[in-house]
Amino acid sequence: MQYLYFIQQALIWLITIYWIYQLVVSICSLITLKEKPLLENKEHKFLAIIPAHNEEAVVGNLIESLKNQTYPKDRYDICVIADNCTDKTKEVAENLGVKVFERHEEDPAKKTKGEALRLFLNTLLVDSNMDYDAFCVFDADNIVDKNFIKAMNKHLCQGEEVVQGYRDIKNPTDSWIASGYAIFYWTMNRFYHLARYNAGLSPLINGTGFMVKFDAIRPTGWNTNTLTEDIEFSLKRIIQGKKLGWATDAVVYDEQPVKFKPSWSQRSRWTIGHIQCLQEYTKPLAKSAINNKTLMNFDGLLYMLGSIPMFIITILLLVLNAVSYLFQGMTTADFIVNILRYIIPTFFLPIIVALVIMIIDKKPIKKMWKGLLMYPIFLGSWLVINFKCLFKRDTTWEKIEHVRDVKINDVENKEIKQQ
Repeated sequence: MQYLYFIQQALIWLITIYWIYQLVVSICSLITLKEKPLLENKEHKFLAIIPAHNEEAVVGNLIESLKNQTYPKDRYDICVIADNCTDKTKEVAENLGVKVFERHEEDPAKKTKGEALRLFLNTLLVDSNMDYDAFCVFDADNIVDKNFIKAMNKHLCQGEEVVQGYRDIKNPTDSWIASGYAIFYWTMNRFYHLARYNAGLSPLINGTGFMVKFDAIRPTGWNTNTLTEDIEFSLKRIIQGKKLGWATDAVVYDEQPVKFKPSWSQRSRWTIGHIQCLQEYTKPLAKSAINNKTLMNFDGLLYMLGSIPMFIITILLLVLNAVSYLFQGMTTADFIVNILRYIIPTFFLPIIVALVIMIIDKKPIKKMWKGLLMYPIFLGSWLVINFKCLFKRDTTWEKIEHVRDVKINDVENKEIKQQ
């Protein structure tokens, strides 16, 4: 039993140090930094890319929001990747006057967003007439703030090659599931991405609403292989010792699932993608941390180790507590206190954190009260997903249906009323 006690204490200290580090970095999100100086004053030429698989119901709203950007219209183009579409996605895009790139893929394993981007971007890179400086990627269900490209151009002029925009939610109050996503992203936006950007570390690409300078991928092309191509691309940059940027002023609104089943499928895919990245990039991240000797590289390694490995350590600690209690190594009171030490920070502290963030960022608390109360269940279901994916990993890409007809004016008018 003494050996179990020493193992238990070592794991407790490991988790404690990890969360103290996260807390210290998160505090950096409250710092206001001076604006970075412009290294050049130029209106770069952008390409807005929209991978879309059967998205006729929503892609038009995204295109309209992109066409209404405050950025000069002759300095950006819009292209829809009609990815194995069987509906009218192509027709909707063409009728709105944007470019369309069709992809037809028979292999189910390659019917992914990452593969669609790989084919399209690598095709562009070998085109001698390609004159774009950078590209932005959006999901077809997004709508985009009118200043998005203008904000990204500023970051590009400041010397940042890869920049993640502020990912907001266009349907945060549709259900407790959608509210759970909103709270999660608001938390990540401030306490992960902004915090790291302020601390001189590296944020991560977060699926949609990001900008990449073409020179950043010119040597190797767009080359991702996991189900989370955004995280994979981010980790590759960090391994090379290159920081990613963060643009709070480049806002993209994302539609999130309102029902549990599609949410389960989506988050399972994300977890499997994280496991794939863990297997593929943990060793290179560790080597880069040793060779480069920077906190940024170490922080990238911690991101990987803080996902599934930290989850496994927590499960192991719970098991050790149970074994110790069953063999009378601790009293009932001590056992209950130890379990509460995990339950309260995991399920209830995030509600308080979310409230703090919603107050700071002026999010609609009243309309989100159901989501806040249900947030522990949302997080708990994610833990169940993580546990399931440790043993069963279905890598089939399942489409999430997007049908929410929300235009950019609807979101902007709602925000004005809330202020």
